[in-house]
Amino acid sequence: MRIVTNFERFEPVWTSHGETGEAIMARTFSEFLRGLPGCDLILINGDIGLTLRLSAYFLMFPWKRKPIVAVDLVLRRPRTLQARIAALVKRLLLARVDHFIHYFKNLDGYSSCYGITAERSSFVAFKPNLRYRYQPPTDLPEGEYVLCLGRSQRDYDTFFDAMEGLSCPGAIPAPDFGALREHDSRFTRPLDRLPSNVRVLEDDGSQQSMIRAIEGAKVVAVPVLRSTLAASGISVYLNAMLLGRPVVISNGPGVSDVLTDQAVMVPPEDSGALREAIARVWGDDALRARLVESGRKYALSLGGEPELRARVLESALAWLRGR
Repeated sequence: MRIVTNFERFEPVWTSHGETGEAIMARTFSEFLRGLPGCDLILINGDIGLTLRLSAYFLMFPWKRKPIVAVDLVLRRPRTLQARIAALVKRLLLARVDHFIHYFKNLDGYSSCYGITAERSSFVAFKPNLRYRYQPPTDLPEGEYVLCLGRSQRDYDTFFDAMEGLSCPGAIPAPDFGALREHDSRFTRPLDRLPSNVRVLEDDGSQQSMIRAIEGAKVVAVPVLRSTLAASGISVYLNAMLLGRPVVISNGPGVSDVLTDQAVMVPPEDSGALREAIARVWGDDALRARLVESGRKYALSLGGEPELRARVLESALAWLRGR
C-alpha cells in the first residue's frame, strides 16, 4: 500500500499491525499531484488549504480521485458575513474528504458549521510536544506564579479578570499581538493596565523560553474562548502535565471530552469560576499533588511524535479497511 502524506518524519516504509507499505512525502499541491499514480491513500496533516485544493481538484477530475484522510484540521466559527460565505464553500469542499481524524471528540461545532460529523470522523489522542525533546529534572521544585500562556483561541482577558481578585502572583509570556490576533485570541488590555499581581516574562518564542515559563509556574491556567470549535490549548496542557505542573483549563473540545481527573475544568469565559479554581489549586497541597501525578501519568502514556504517527496511521488504515 502506498500513502502520500505531508506528515513530517513519516516512515518511508511503515508497518502497522502486520500490514506494510510505503509513504511518499509531499509538501505542496503539485507534489501531491505527482504522487497520485499508484497512491492508495492521501493523508493530510493540519493543512486546510491543501485539503480544500485537493478536494476541488478531485471534484473537477473525479476519475483521478484518491481517498483523502484529513488529520487535525483547525476550523474557526464564522462570525462575519464574509466568513459565513467562506464557511459554506469550505463545507461543500470538505464534503469531498472521505474521513477526518481529530484530537478531540466533541464535534457539535464542526458538524453544525462544516458538516463534519462523528460518522465521518475518528478520535486519536494527541501527545506532549516536549516528549523526547526535553527531560525535566526529577526533583523540580514547585514554581512561584500562576502561568497563562498560548496563542490559539486563548482568553487572556478572563485570566486577568480572575487574577485581579487573587493575592497569588501571576505571569504571562511577553505577548506577540500579531500572532494572538491571527489565532483568534482575546487580549484587549494594554500591558500597562495588567493586574498588579501579573508580570510579563521574557519570551523569544523558543522552546527554551516556554520550558522556563512552565517550570517557573506553580499552577498553569489555560483559559479558552467559548467560541472554539476544535482542541485549543492541548499542546500547552500536555506539556505542563509532562513537566509536573497542575492545570486549570476551560471546558471545551479536547478538554472535557478527553480529560477526566487530570485537570481542574471550569466554564469558558467565567472569571469567577477560574478565580475560584486557581485559588483552590494554589492553596491545596494534596490537590496539586493529585493533579501532578494524574496529569504526568496521562502525558507519559501518550508517548511522543512516533507514537502519535502510529496512532494516526492505525486509525487511517482501520477506516480504509472498513470503508
